Amino acid sequence: MKHRIVVLGAGYAGAYVAGTLARRLSPADTEITVVNAEPDFVQRLRLHQIAAGQEIEVPKLADVFAGTGIRLRLARVTAVDPERQVVAVADADGGGELGYDTLLYALGSHVADHGVRGVAEHAFHVTSRPAALRLRERLDSLSGRGEGGRVLVVGDGLTGIETATEIAESRPGLSVVLVARGELGAPLSAGARDHLRQACDRLGITVLEHTSVEAVEATRVLCADGTDLASDATVWTAGFAVNPIAAAAGLEVTDDGRIVVDRTMRSLSHPNVYAAGDSVYAIGDNGRPLPMSCASAGFTGMQVVKAIVGSLTGSKIAKVKLGYPGNHISLGRRDGILQMVDGEAQAKPTYVGGRKAARIKAGIVRMSLWTTSHPTFGLTKRKRHLAAAQDGAAVMVAV
Repeated sequence: MKHRIVVLGAGYAGAYVAGTLARRLSPADTEITVVNAEPDFVQRLRLHQIAAGQEIEVPKLADVFAGTGIRLRLARVTAVDPERQVVAVADADGGGELGYDTLLYALGSHVADHGVRGVAEHAFHVTSRPAALRLRERLDSLSGRGEGGRVLVVGDGLTGIETATEIAESRPGLSVVLVARGELGAPLSAGARDHLRQACDRLGITVLEHTSVEAVEATRVLCADGTDLASDATVWTAGFAVNPIAAAAGLEVTDDGRIVVDRTMRSLSHPNVYAAGDSVYAIGDNGRPLPMSCASAGFTGMQVVKAIVGSLTGSKIAKVKLGYPGNHISLGRRDGILQMVDGEAQAKPTYVGGRKAARIKAGIVRMSLWTTSHPTFGLTKRKRHLAAAQDGAAVMVAV
């Protein structure tokens, strides 16, 4: 009986791990199934561009995994039972259960409303392609009115900054307001903060700092200081949350639901479950938790591959460097900021800005897409057999 590897989620982490495992493990010993709710590979790094009205490549997962031997199951994950080692899914045919011997949990994250009233009902967001397209449709309607409209972007993290600048550049007829809870660009160096402010000024973005939002309504945002901000479209970018499925399954998780793992991304509570991407609570080499980011998805995904291949083939598990090099921020298509950080995740004094930074960010995005959407690259290389197999279970070696 083949060892069954099930991958939940086909984002940057899940698709990369599945494709790489298909290259490295013998199909005579293993079968790999990827479960994803949507048929497309979504470039989450570029969803703000889709919302702004740009056409972005959307590869089909069936094409991405063609020739790999990977089984694609288009379904929504509804539950995980780690004791029975099954995953419950729902699809157009009613769904069912998938058994596994090794599970990779990479369901990613979604928008977090932080309990703010009205976010779910009235706010837009850019954490999924359908959501980005919904915002795009709203912006189209505002742009078509002739007199324009007012767009409020709530949240001054990387997603908020990139969304506000992209909309302002792509749709100059709209008035864009960026609502920051603290100082705009606070984690950046002084020079990078100045560059960011100049970019906002150049694009006509109004920045409201030290402003806390208490409620979102259809045509306005209510602030903690009593201020009402008129809004034709409110875009909520104030953080991310993970799916509660892992917590409901009884896996050891943090208070916010991320799976607690060891240095190899293996669940502390269930050794045949691994996690990667936004779903994992992993401690970096600097002793700090890795942030939810594409870079972290890459590092944790690479470590999962090393761990699963090593465990199943009886070889030594190599350690992947778990770091966070810095922030790569696009400010529209022709400007950007590359801010490197030190070992304590603090901004270094120098930064790269302007067109050079924009080109670097564009290169990172292209490489992320290529790496994830080309799992057949190198597929002819020798595949490794499992160290032992009995009733679908391989020998698991100690880390």
